[in-house]
Amino acid sequence: MYMLNGPLVVSLVVIVIAIIFAIQSIKVVPQQTAWVIERLGKFHTVLNPGLNFIIPFIDKVAYRHSLKEIPLDTPSQVCITRDNTQLSVDGVLFFQVTDPKRASYGTSNYIVAITQLAQTTLRSVIGRMELDRTFEERDAINNNVVAAIDEAALNWGVKVLRYEIKDLTPPSVILQAMQQQITAEREKRALIAASEGRKQEQINLATGAKEAAIAQSEGEKQAEINKAQGQAAATIAIADATAQAIRNIASASKDEGGMTAVNLQIAEKYVEAFSNLARTNNTLIVPSNLGDMASLISSAMKIVKSDSQAASPIKK
Repeated sequence: MYMLNGPLVVSLVVIVIAIIFAIQSIKVVPQQTAWVIERLGKFHTVLNPGLNFIIPFIDKVAYRHSLKEIPLDTPSQVCITRDNTQLSVDGVLFFQVTDPKRASYGTSNYIVAITQLAQTTLRSVIGRMELDRTFEERDAINNNVVAAIDEAALNWGVKVLRYEIKDLTPPSVILQAMQQQITAEREKRALIAASEGRKQEQINLATGAKEAAIAQSEGEKQAEINKAQGQAAATIAIADATAQAIRNIASASKDEGGMTAVNLQIAEKYVEAFSNLARTNNTLIVPSNLGDMASLISSAMKIVKSDSQAASPIKK
C-alpha cells in the first residue's frame, strides 16, 4: 500500500482548508435582499446585493431580509363601533424593510409587532365611528391605521406603505335591518318619483289647457277682427257702388229720353214692391187709390231732377 509522507499530507490539508476558507469568505447577495453580518456575536455590517467578502468562522450571516414590498394579511377580529355594534373586520397590510439593522435588533419579530399594532389601531379607529360611517369612510380608516403603525414601525426598520380593509361584516341581525332600511328607502324614492311624475303631468296638462285657451281666444279675436274688417269693406263697397249707381242715374237722366227711362224704372220698382209684398202675406194689399201712383212717380222725378240740378254746378 502506498503511504503518503508527512509533508505531502500537510500540503493537502492546507489546500483543502484554503479552499474551504475561500468558499466561506465569498458571499453573493441577491437583488432586493440585505444580509446582516455579526462578528463574534456582535453586529458588524450589512451586505448589499452583489459579491461580498467576510472572514469565515469569525463573521456569520445572522439575518436575511427581503427589501421588497410585502403584503401581510391581518387576522379577522371583532370591533365595536361607537353605537355599540359589533363588526368583523379583516384587512391586508403592505410594508417594506428600510433598515435591516433595526429590523434585526429593534424587535424580536417585526411581522408580529406590525400585525398586533394594526389590529389594536383598527379597533381604536372603528370605536370612534358609528356603524354607517364605517362603510362610508374606509379611506379614512385606512389612513389612520397607516399613520399610527408607521410612527411606531420606525424603530423596527419597517415602512408601512398602506392598509386596506377587505371585509366589514356586521351581525346577521344588523344585516337584515340594513336590508330593510335600504328597501324602505328605495320604496320611498319610488313613491316620491311617482308623485313628482303625477305633479309634472298635472302641470303639463294645466299648461297645455291654458295655452290652448289662449290660442283659441286669439283665434276668435282674430276671426272677429277679420269679420268686422270684411263687413266694413263690404259696406264701403256697397256704398261706393250705390253712389256710383246714383251718379250714373243722374248722368243718364240728363241725356235725351233719360227722364222717361227713370219714370219707367220707378214705376217698375213700385209695382215690384207691391208684388213682393203680396207674395209674402196672406192678405192681398192693393193701393187705396191707384191714381196716387202717378203722384208718387211725379214726386220721385222731382227728387231726381233736383239731384241732377244740384250735381250740374259741381261738374262745371
